[in-house]
Amino acid sequence: MEIERINESTVKFYITYKDIEDRGFDRDEIWYNRERGEELFFEMIHEAHDRENFEIEGPLWIQVQALDNGMEIVVTRGQITDGNVKLEIPVSQSKEDDIPVDDNIVDMLDEQFRSSQKSRHAHAHSDSEELEIVISFSDLEDLITLSHAFTADNVQNEIYYFEGKYYLYLMFDNHYTEDEQDDMISRVLEFGEESDMSIFRIREYGKTIVAKDALSVIKENFS
Repeated sequence: MEIERINESTVKFYITYKDIEDRGFDRDEIWYNRERGEELFFEMIHEAHDRENFEIEGPLWIQVQALDNGMEIVVTRGQITDGNVKLEIPVSQSKEDDIPVDDNIVDMLDEQFRSSQKSRHAHAHSDSEELEIVISFSDLEDLITLSHAFTADNVQNEIYYFEGKYYLYLMFDNHYTEDEQDDMISRVLEFGEESDMSIFRIREYGKTIVAKDALSVIKENFS
């Protein structure tokens, strides 16, 4: 993926469909699956923060252009002054270069859309849907304590280290009811914080600590 900083408030992304698929996304689902499109957008924004120090604050203006081999996305951060929103939007010099705006994508990536990422587990249940969550830990001791207080039977769990934090990835299948899943997540969140970091980005750029039955392995090796 290519990232170009246009100015202080604007960044441009170019990502190929191959890059999208390498990150674990299907090229069609990012347009029609709100949650998956959300995950991809957050992953791109995190990379822009790391590489260009681009922060998301306030409302966003988003342009999306679907190309033959990928997508070009321009994100402009608005500034709120006395209740008014100011956007410094880059204007193309050529009409042919104007980027068409996809209303569905804009709606998908609005302010409410970003805030819903952290609470998606509250409404992501269905009889056939697997629930997954990423939890961050600043201190390894908290993760060790969790491993002794929580049993992750029938729950896929992996541990990674990335950018100074430990990340626990949990995936629940249909073994547990919705209430049981919510209760288990609440117990885990007593030791860490839910993260909006994509597990695909963590797997790609982070260091694998334990890839399978991670909590059991941690428990066995740390008293």
